[in-house]
Amino acid sequence: MWAEDDLYPGVPCLQSYTEPVNGQIYLMYHGTSQYAAQQIMACGFRPSANGMLGCGVYLSRDLNKASRYPLNLPEHQRVVIRVQVNVGRVKKIDYQGHPMQKTWHDHGYDTAWCPPNCGMVPSGLEEDCIWDPCRIQIIDIIYPKVQCGYY
Repeated sequence: MWAEDDLYPGVPCLQSYTEPVNGQIYLMYHGTSQYAAQQIMACGFRPSANGMLGCGVYLSRDLNKASRYPLNLPEHQRVVIRVQVNVGRVKKIDYQGHPMQKTWHDHGYDTAWCPPNCGMVPSGLEEDCIWDPCRIQIIDIIYPKVQCGYY
């Protein structure tokens, strides 16, 4: 189970279905393994070479989406890195085969945004791709809440 204890003060938490405003700073999340989180905390984010939206750091404003990653790890081995992001210029990519799906940065955009339920992401959840990791400031790490139960 994943939950934030408190919202981070001073950083807007924009709902995932709300279009981001150019130049604003927003709270976002990155799901990863505990080991990878240590590397990110020490050295910063490294952009993916070629994801669904091309090069960049993949984040979401949806904690539940971020908490699913990496997909191949059990929940107790996952963590979510909470960040604040200056989104710069944002390009909405809302369908497969969009002409700027992988070239948005070449057109002067800093962030690509896939709104929820647009057909881009299999889960139907929101996703953001940030070209320059320098736009991302790490806040902290969220660990899964331990649930008691019977086996």
